[in-house]
Order: sequence, then C-alpha cells, then structure tokens
Amino acid sequence: MDKIAVLIPCYNEYKTIEKVVTDWKQALPEAVVYVYDNNSTDGTADLARSAGAVVRPEYQQGKGNVIRRMFREIDAQVYLMVDGDDTYPADKAQEMADLVLCRQADMVVGDRLSSTYFTENKRRFHNFGNSFVRFGINTLFKSNVKDIMTGCRAFSYEFVKTFPVLSAGFEIETEMTIHALDKNMKIDHVVIEYRDRPAGSESKLNTLSDGFRVIKTVLRLHRNYKPASFFGWIAAGLALLSGIFFVPVLITYINTGLVPNFPTLIVCGFTAIAALLSFFSGLQLQNAVQKNKQDFELQRIQANRLLRQMLDQEDGK
Repeated sequence: MDKIAVLIPCYNEYKTIEKVVTDWKQALPEAVVYVYDNNSTDGTADLARSAGAVVRPEYQQGKGNVIRRMFREIDAQVYLMVDGDDTYPADKAQEMADLVLCRQADMVVGDRLSSTYFTENKRRFHNFGNSFVRFGINTLFKSNVKDIMTGCRAFSYEFVKTFPVLSAGFEIETEMTIHALDKNMKIDHVVIEYRDRPAGSESKLNTLSDGFRVIKTVLRLHRNYKPASFFGWIAAGLALLSGIFFVPVLITYINTGLVPNFPTLIVCGFTAIAALLSFFSGLQLQNAVQKNKQDFELQRIQANRLLRQMLDQEDGK
C-alpha cells in the first residue's frame, strides 16, 4: 500500500505531462505518481514514463472511466488527483495530503474559483458554467462547496473504496461532490492557483455538450439522493397547475350551479392524482435512500477495518 498516490488521468497531454509529473514528484517525494493513459496517440505515455511515473492504460474512453480504474486498482492512505494539463500547481499538494492524513478529511477540494480562475480561464462559458453549477448544487443540497468541478482533489482511502463511479466523462467531479455531501463526509477546501493551459495545449471539454451532461447529472443525482425533495417539487407544480385551472370551474359552479367545462375538470382531477402519486413516490423512495445510507456506513466501517489491517501487515514486515 502506498502512503500517498498521485493520480493523473491523461489523454493527449504530451506538451505538459512531463512537467506535471516532475512538479508533483518534487512536491511529494514520498508519493507514487500514477499516470493512466486514455488512448493517447501523441506519446503521452512514454513521456510520463520517462519522467518517473507509473504508467497504466485505460482503453474505455472518458475521464470517469479512467478514475473508476484508478480507484479500483490503487491502494493508498491518501490519494491526490490532478489533471495532466499543468493548470494546477503542486505547491499546495502537501497541505491537501495532510488534511486527509492528519485531519481526517474524506475529500479536499482544490478551490480555483476563490483565486485566479476567473481571470486566467479564457473560455467565458466555463466561468459561467462553474458558477451556475456551484450555485445549483449548494442550493439543492444545502451546502457551501467552493468549487464543484475542480480537477484537483485529495481523497481518503474510505472515500475511494466506497465511491461508486457511475459517470463516464467530465461530469465525474460533480458526482464526487454530491456523493460526499449526501453521505455526510468531511469536506475541506484549499485555495489553489489556477493557470490557463499553455499555448498549443487543447482542452478536451466541450462547453455545450459536456455542460448539458453536467446539468443532467446534477438533476439525476438530486432525484437519486433526495427523492422526497425532487418529487415533492414535481407534486407541488402539478398541484399548482391543477388548482389554477380548477378555480375558474369552481367559481362558475358556485355562481350558476353548472359545470360547463367538464374536460377541464377531468384534466384537473387527473393532474391532482398525479401530484399525489408523485408526492407519495418521493416519500417511499426516501425510505430506500435512508436504508442505503445505513448500508453505506457499514461499508465505511469495513473499508476502515481493511485499511487498518493492511497498515498492520506492513508494520509487521
């Protein structure tokens, strides 16, 4: 088992990968740097290997798929994840690792948005998208996470071994954040510098398509993790819609004793029934979520016990 593992998912980052590996090895001399190459065609893997990284392949395309492979294969007391595009300096690496090792943090967020991100990043829609997603998640999950989509994070062993990676692409950062919030894990923040990609290095993130995927992921996870709230809002909307159309029919009936708009009345009735079904579905699903949280706590206990066993075995050697 490694004490510190630095995880670098990579796809065609030949311009920057050597510098990233070198910088993080210098910042954390005791760490093992892993580069997982995601079908690069520009020699990224060879350059990473020559810089001293342990290089492994992941053939299924997508950042989420790479991180799933990393979390599955690597055992460490603390994990640091960083992109291979040299946008995150390594000067705060030790501080982030210490928060996991010494302060029992489950996830440490490298907060770009409180420093240089909005001035360094040249893609304006990315600035808006990061702010919008941060506002949406903090509102829906009643939290105060400073940077939702940062690619620089640190994790505990318990987080890594109990986190079910479902996303395939760049929405993985959003999924990590919501998972930690829902499971009441300890989240800390470290403000980090952000620098734009060097000339000639191209982002793999598509502003529109990946942005919509992130928003879709937020809504999906809100439904999965907080079904009472999700379906409660749907029920409230349907009940309001039913009431808006029912009131004129009711007023006409009170004044004349007649119901001239039977189709409207029938639709209102079905809409009200749909609202009730949505409300009670949310309550029922919330019971399942509560049971899942109880099972998750047992998984955390098992992961912690396994970590202690591996550490005891290493101490006994």
